[in-house]
Amino acid sequence: MGNFSKVNGRVGELTHTAGNGDGPTAGAGTTMVERLLDVGIDGRGRFDSAQKVADRARAAHPDVEGAIDAIVWSHLVRGAAGGFVTGLGGFITMPIALPANVLGFYLVATRMVAGIAATRGYDIAQPEVRSAVLLALVGADSEDLLKKAGYAGTGRLANLAAQRLPGPALMALNKGVGFRLLSRVGKKSLTRFGRAVPLAGGLVGAALDAFLLKRIAEHARQEFPPGPRPLS
Repeated sequence: MGNFSKVNGRVGELTHTAGNGDGPTAGAGTTMVERLLDVGIDGRGRFDSAQKVADRARAAHPDVEGAIDAIVWSHLVRGAAGGFVTGLGGFITMPIALPANVLGFYLVATRMVAGIAATRGYDIAQPEVRSAVLLALVGADSEDLLKKAGYAGTGRLANLAAQRLPGPALMALNKGVGFRLLSRVGKKSLTRFGRAVPLAGGLVGAALDAFLLKRIAEHARQEFPPGPRPLS
């Protein structure tokens, strides 16, 4: 994907894109990203860390791709279960249930992507890799965020692992991801009108979340290929 030679002069532009650097939306985006990094990757309580999930999968499946298949499947099941439970309340509980489901969905998605990266040998403790994990959640939007940060070129998100980026650049990228994810909350609610009937809403929620997680998993497999260059 090239290099970040112009990043110091473009961080402000990306921060502006993420919500002008202030206000409730920007603050909510920052908070969401912090949760995704702290819980989605590092784990908390009964929510195991991505590294622990990867280690457990590798222990059960010596083949790397088999381990990744197991990681993806377990997260698809968890995501579908979350979508089903959230959808059971119908329209009455939507204002409360949907935001909780969105955060829960992206926590599961973050751990799944980080688990895939860790299984393929990436050091998910490195800030650059963690930012690449977050960028994988927004799909094609990641290219726009990177371009606004001055990252000229093409390639995989995993190439960020070979970069030594300034802290403000990573913070701006992460904030941009948070803003993009929050902007999808409304779009996600529009796909769930089937929740007028609770049972049907549960099935719609389960199918939708599983579909979206599967798409994110496929994207992560492409963005984090085997054999990353070791970090120095």
